[in-house]
Amino acid sequence: MIERLRAINKGVALMVGFGLLACAAFVLTDIIMRRFGTSLGGTEEIAGYAMALATSWGMSYTLLELGHVRIDILRTRFQTFGKAVFDVFSICVMSGVVITIAIKAWPVVERSLVNGSRANTPLQTPLIWVQLPWFAGWVWFAIMSTLLSFAAISLVFKRRYGETEAIVGAFAEQDTLK
Repeated sequence: MIERLRAINKGVALMVGFGLLACAAFVLTDIIMRRFGTSLGGTEEIAGYAMALATSWGMSYTLLELGHVRIDILRTRFQTFGKAVFDVFSICVMSGVVITIAIKAWPVVERSLVNGSRANTPLQTPLIWVQLPWFAGWVWFAIMSTLLSFAAISLVFKRRYGETEAIVGAFAEQDTLK
């Protein structure tokens, strides 16, 4: 399951990366056009939207690649079982936080949808165009972290502590193990 989720998230990360490249090209075009006295306008707004979307969708990829920052001062002092317990605790806490963020993000999206809200900018972008995919990224991150939590808990109950570390362990230690 983890490998399938990694493959899906790799595809998501590639799409996000292409989106960021397109945004960078848009900003670069606008900068060049400013040298000639004209502008596309709205580059700051669009770049901000791109960053919000890249962040919400990119976190799932980072999670599955063990790239989230953790403070592991206690974890490193334990053997395999202790590390697995810290890893499971860590992923469960992360899941709780991310689920809470996804739940709290919905009213923002709902309000924009109901009110037909638009950005208070010259582009007057309908906010739902940005907030809905942003919210979907948070939901995806919540789903990924929850699935990883269940997988890690399952591995601990099966006493497969080394495998737990491989899916929710600390990235820095993974590098030293290879």
